[in-house]
Amino acid sequence: MASLRLLGSAARRAPSAVTLARRGYAEVSDKIKLSLVLPHQPIYTSTDVVQVNLCAATGDMGILANHVPSIEPLRPGVVEVIESGGSKKWFVSGGFATVHPGNKLTVNVVEAAPLEDFSQEAIRSNLQEALRVASGNGSEEDKVEARIEADVYEALQHALAK
Repeated sequence: MASLRLLGSAARRAPSAVTLARRGYAEVSDKIKLSLVLPHQPIYTSTDVVQVNLCAATGDMGILANHVPSIEPLRPGVVEVIESGGSKKWFVSGGFATVHPGNKLTVNVVEAAPLEDFSQEAIRSNLQEALRVASGNGSEEDKVEARIEADVYEALQHALAK
């Protein structure tokens, strides 16, 4: 019991070494440095942007300057990059987004392509083929791969419908 009192009094007397950062609202002039990278090429490298909208596994989210540091797994969907002159949309198959202190965002994705590069008809036919394989008589491995492929095509179809 005496050791607990000693510890408690020492903790009260010890100077606070922890500095807490203040979080406020992002201002219009605030930018975030975006790095959007694929395994084989960077798309953005420390580029100042206004906002990045992500398709996180926990739900869609927007990242502005002064965002709380976090790591978010990404599901197949759209990553929208809003710059001063407009926005660009990329379809990503999945990956991770890391919000770093100091207004830095790193988005690592397996695959990404501009949203306008996709054809509704091609997506529809590829989705039907993937669903056919997933429900067919093939091996379990083929069925699982086809189900993943179908999930990506469904997400892409949903992104183009917006």
